[in-house]
Amino acid sequence: MIELEGVPELVDPVMVAAFEGWNDAGDAASTAVAHLDREWKGEVFAALDAEDYYDFQVNRPTVWMDAGVRKITWPTTRLSVVRVGGEKPRDLVLVRGIEPSMRWRSFCNELLGFAHELGVELVVILGALLGDTPHTRPVPISGTTSDPDLARRMDLEETKYEGPTGIVGVLQEACTHAGVPAVSLWAAVPHYVSQPPNPKATLALLNRLEDLIDVRIPLGELPEDARAWQVGVDQLAAEDSEVAEYVQTLEEARDTAELPEASGEAIAREFERYLRRRDGGPSPGDRTRPPMPPKPGNKDDDEDSSDD
Repeated sequence: MIELEGVPELVDPVMVAAFEGWNDAGDAASTAVAHLDREWKGEVFAALDAEDYYDFQVNRPTVWMDAGVRKITWPTTRLSVVRVGGEKPRDLVLVRGIEPSMRWRSFCNELLGFAHELGVELVVILGALLGDTPHTRPVPISGTTSDPDLARRMDLEETKYEGPTGIVGVLQEACTHAGVPAVSLWAAVPHYVSQPPNPKATLALLNRLEDLIDVRIPLGELPEDARAWQVGVDQLAAEDSEVAEYVQTLEEARDTAELPEASGEAIAREFERYLRRRDGGPSPGDRTRPPMPPKPGNKDDDEDSSDD
């Protein structure tokens, strides 16, 4: 049993998770959760035991000084709560950490234990991958789920991926097996400019998350950072004729592929986001409330997780 002392009763809670490492190209996903935590002043209420899940030769602890006293920060995964007010209040449970080195099923079961105790209604896992996408176009965001009903209600794709997966895919399947509604949001980061940070991809993830959970997210300086990032990459590309030519090829391929996507539904979605930000109000429509999840089992090896 997980005891959560000091955590208030939450309103329509959604768990939002991101992990540094293989599933976090350009640090776009982990930075998105860090942004939420900073803007809403999240309060950490739990941290997983680092020795259970991390190889310290892979993820080294760090030493720092606090008023002349040496302290160590261990690599781990922390959970915090943010209270989101407004006409339709909704609280978020933020999970931010590093992809674990071992015992992934135990890791997922522990997170699901927290989700059950807090009454979490939906788990959203953020990720970012490298792709053949130009930095000059909107960042592609794909939303996937293993739940056909959830896919229909929330305009998501049913995942068809087969191949190697990371903790994002494993956690999503663990949620599915435990009966917890779960969604993965993926940002595609240009592979030719993969170094972090990538504020444009972070901003795209937050915009899609905002639409998904019907909560207005304060963006702070992120839009300006995204514009400055694109200007900087434009300048670097302009200095190399081969890169400039390659970017142009990606632009042409992207524009040709997305001509059918310029639908009335997509235009309406962008217009609703504009109105929501201009008026400071919630988006139209009632929230879709997935069924309450049952309590997950305690055995690590009851089921094998499928790849995302």
